[in-house]
Amino acid sequence: MHVHRLRRCCLSVPGSHDKMLAKAATLAVDQIVIDLEDAVAPDQKASAREKTLAALATPWQATSVTVRINGVNTPHCLRDVIALSESERPGGQAIASLILPKTQDIGHIDFVAKLMDQLEVDENPSAAQSIEALIEDAEGMINVNDIALASERVEALIFGMGDFAAAQGIQTTVIGDQSDYAADLWHYPRYRLIMAARAAGIAAVDGPYAAFRDLVGLTKDSRTARLLGMNGKWAIHPDQVACITEIFSPTQAQVDTARKQKAAFLAALATGQGAVAVDGAMVDQAAINLLEPLLAEAELLGM
Repeated sequence: MHVHRLRRCCLSVPGSHDKMLAKAATLAVDQIVIDLEDAVAPDQKASAREKTLAALATPWQATSVTVRINGVNTPHCLRDVIALSESERPGGQAIASLILPKTQDIGHIDFVAKLMDQLEVDENPSAAQSIEALIEDAEGMINVNDIALASERVEALIFGMGDFAAAQGIQTTVIGDQSDYAADLWHYPRYRLIMAARAAGIAAVDGPYAAFRDLVGLTKDSRTARLLGMNGKWAIHPDQVACITEIFSPTQAQVDTARKQKAAFLAALATGQGAVAVDGAMVDQAAINLLEPLLAEAELLGM
């Protein structure tokens, strides 16, 4: 898997709220997601678009800023893509990617990708050049493998468990909550999305945990997503950022161990050996394959 950029924590903020946009601009989080879709009332879509572009006139503290546009089946998608792609902001904040909600099939990706091509986004340093596909229903999950490979512009898959739960008829009323379910309620869709992302060499990102005061529940949910292979998780409140970022970060001890194992393996290869014991663990090519994503992330973090 190629680690394109850091997505340990992706904080979502509504594009219609001036104060929240101003606050978000000061936060040193991996990714800010400016939401033009669910967080914006239907009659505020044009206004939110304008406020978003105005807010991006100056640099932000986040590693990257993305925008969740409206879905292709709405009257707002075309205007979102055009406005965000044609805006030039010298000295301002570039948009790293467009997040496409309710992605159901390759046709949705193809529509947005072709618009981006025609708008020549690659020639505009302020415009998004890639797409993140938000998978939020059964149809999207069934087609997730094809979606991941639909375009070279697709760089991440995101699991939207809120709408997914509604589409499946799952009996929960709080996004991310697993109620009294003994195992991981999201295990299968998470696993399926991660496999599709890995096969395509792109990132996999987990959706939000809506009970933002419940840091115990957030911690448990984040650890599960991290263990399964998610690269990061969405947050809906600044109070969630530190917890999510820590859980999705490698520790220095993990990085040191991985580098020690890789160095020993490369030394063993030089002498014609395909495996070597390091501190009681057998290290071969399969073990190195497990370590590579962690080492790539450590490089991005400057560890």
